[in-house]
Amino acid sequence: MNFIPYGKQFIDEKDIQNVVDTLQSDFLTTGPKIKEFEDAISDYCGAKYCVAVCNGTAALHLSSLVLLSENDKVLTTPNSFLATSNAILYTKAKPIFIDIANDGNIDLDLCEQALQKDPNIKALYGVSFSGNLLNQTKLQYLKKTYGIKILEDNAHAIGAIYDGIKAGSCQNSDCSIFSFHPVKHLTTAEGGAITTNSEEVYEKLLTLRSHGMIKTPEMKPWEYEMHSLGFNYRITDIQCALGLSQLSKLDTFIEKRYNIAKKYDKAFERTMVKPLYTFNSGKSSYHLYVVQVDFTKLKITKKELFIKTKEKNIGIQLHYIPINKQPFYKKLGYGNESTPMMDKYYEECFSLPMYYSLTSDEQKYVIKTLFEILI
Repeated sequence: MNFIPYGKQFIDEKDIQNVVDTLQSDFLTTGPKIKEFEDAISDYCGAKYCVAVCNGTAALHLSSLVLLSENDKVLTTPNSFLATSNAILYTKAKPIFIDIANDGNIDLDLCEQALQKDPNIKALYGVSFSGNLLNQTKLQYLKKTYGIKILEDNAHAIGAIYDGIKAGSCQNSDCSIFSFHPVKHLTTAEGGAITTNSEEVYEKLLTLRSHGMIKTPEMKPWEYEMHSLGFNYRITDIQCALGLSQLSKLDTFIEKRYNIAKKYDKAFERTMVKPLYTFNSGKSSYHLYVVQVDFTKLKITKKELFIKTKEKNIGIQLHYIPINKQPFYKKLGYGNESTPMMDKYYEECFSLPMYYSLTSDEQKYVIKTLFEILI
């Protein structure tokens, strides 16, 4: 059996031809494919505006520059990649880590308790972990009741739907971000995007994406003006050509992930392997398939499981190490927050292979091998 990673891209001939066509065009970057890709993302998600950028971290950074001010307190989750809370630090704002609920997402009830205790909290950065979209009803309530800014980190969740609300629609948030890294649902190699329904936010994002520069019809042909300290976070036409082709297959990609999730669910019924949540018909778009195992009841440790599965050519992964326990964050005074759910999650959870080209035989091999090692 060839090595089976936890995730990988799927590239077909249409993707390749789209990239070749752009390579043979007049524009490799800052050309028409970028706006075409942005419009396609907006249409898919149901948001008014989209700004495509060079990666998901850039999307988080630019969103933070627009939404936050220095010293703002921001509720966020310890269960994410480093980039989510790092973006808060980039703006010299202050992350406040809130424990997770039993589905791996930030506990929005605990967020409300924090907001009740501290009226100086300005924002909430929620992550739709593993593709499981944040509770939109609760987000709407928190935004209206407490007047906070909300960013949805939907890097895992494009295509997910909660009671008819699509990930990235920003119906209950100020911004939503996506990542198009190769392990995500669709890829532009590296790449990311921000969606919003605010024209003001959109215009600021466009300026910040390209060095803070603006150019108006009234200016001389060679003129441009820098009005803010921006960055070179542009994406290329080559990447967007790939993204457009990938986007046309996104629903097919997600449907395959649904089928894989249902097969995993069935295989793990009444066993020591517990899905983080069972199949929920669209609320999750299943970037990850996460399971829990109580290692205190087994003769094998989690570290040994990772080693043995790799020996069997299976690449399980841990998503994630608690951000607040990272050495850098400990130096800032974090690490002692009360997060019992996150602590338990970290001890018990890991991600199994989940991607479009995962075959039925490979999935059976993963399940069979996992049980052989655990038992």
